[in-house]
Amino acid sequence: MHIPDTSAQDVQIAPRSKRRRNLIGGSVLGITLLLVWAATPAVKRWTSSSVSVPLDRLRIAEVILDDLVRDVSVQGRVVAAIKPTLYASAPGTIDLRVTAGSVVEQDQVLAVINSPELANALKQAEATLEQLAMELERQRIESRQLALEKRKSADLAEVSLIAARREMRRAMEGNERGVIPRIDFEKAKDELQKAELAHVHAEADAELFGERLSFEIKASQMVHSRQQLRVDELNRQVAQLEIRSPVSGIVGDLLVEQRAVISRDTPVMAVVDLSQFEIDAQIPESYADDLAIGMQAEIIIGGTSYAGQLVSVSPEVVSNQVASRVRFSDEMPANIRQNQRLTTRILLEERSSVLTLQRGPFLESGGGRVAYVMLDDDIAERRQIEVGGRSLNAVEIVSGLNAGDRVIISSIEQFNSTDTVLVTN
Repeated sequence: MHIPDTSAQDVQIAPRSKRRRNLIGGSVLGITLLLVWAATPAVKRWTSSSVSVPLDRLRIAEVILDDLVRDVSVQGRVVAAIKPTLYASAPGTIDLRVTAGSVVEQDQVLAVINSPELANALKQAEATLEQLAMELERQRIESRQLALEKRKSADLAEVSLIAARREMRRAMEGNERGVIPRIDFEKAKDELQKAELAHVHAEADAELFGERLSFEIKASQMVHSRQQLRVDELNRQVAQLEIRSPVSGIVGDLLVEQRAVISRDTPVMAVVDLSQFEIDAQIPESYADDLAIGMQAEIIIGGTSYAGQLVSVSPEVVSNQVASRVRFSDEMPANIRQNQRLTTRILLEERSSVLTLQRGPFLESGGGRVAYVMLDDDIAERRQIEVGGRSLNAVEIVSGLNAGDRVIISSIEQFNSTDTVLVTN
């Protein structure tokens, strides 16, 4: 029996040349070396990366050149801008004329203090003032009378002087004619000198006495004026026994009971002016050094922003917060109410054309000094950075990064401070 083979199906192939085999082998070897050379950096990075993180667990942002607005957003509480507390001006019994929640007008009497001691002091001062006024008037009359008597003495001295001069002329004529003794002539001469001296002294005495009377009246007037000031002050104190509202508004809490006996400077009540409101905001202590009165602010009410201004900053830090007040710059909204909670944004600083990066947990986990920059799609490199101002959404990059760098802004605590991180898809 004959079994056929496959020789009829075989095709004879001509043997390849040795040159062609060398060419193909060289090409394969070159391609292999090229692939190895291209993959070497990636292989080195892969081998040097001790941490591998999936891409979907990371947040990446790009460094851009933009304007940075430093601000702080806090929750504030609407409070009355004007809420004066009224105090007792004198001890006595309080008589309240209003109740808590009463609507009052400016200068309306809210309470009256009954102070018998002050009323009695006023009456005594007024009586003393009236007595001093009578004494001053009596002194003026006496002064005019005494001045008239001094003037009379001076006038009589002048009359005596005129008579002495006349006698002197007669004596001189008689002496020239020799009809009177020499001694009578000398006597007339002495009488003239005596009359002249008496007249001079009478005039000087009248003038000096007038000055003394004027001084005494002036002193009495000063005593009277001092007493008048005392009466005016007591009248002012008595007028202040009526406690009046300094503003139009609503009476707040009553701090004393009706007909209670109170002392001076006892708080009686508070009046709330509901026409003007401010925002009482508690700002974190870390922003305390950056706060300054006059800074612009934004008050957000129902999605609408209203312009505001920082008007006061407390010098004290309480519970790691600084108390501040923000006032509406323009007209207040109509639907605002006291104790309403609002979001307030205070603008600390604005810087133009600086490198900025979106804020993220990498700032806290890296202490603001470390960031991981994506070199390509799968490798992130650790870099030292320096940050500047911070806003709610962005942070200023001072050094370490360039515009266009892609930075991991999620927490970098999981990277364990390695130099490179492998990012897997």
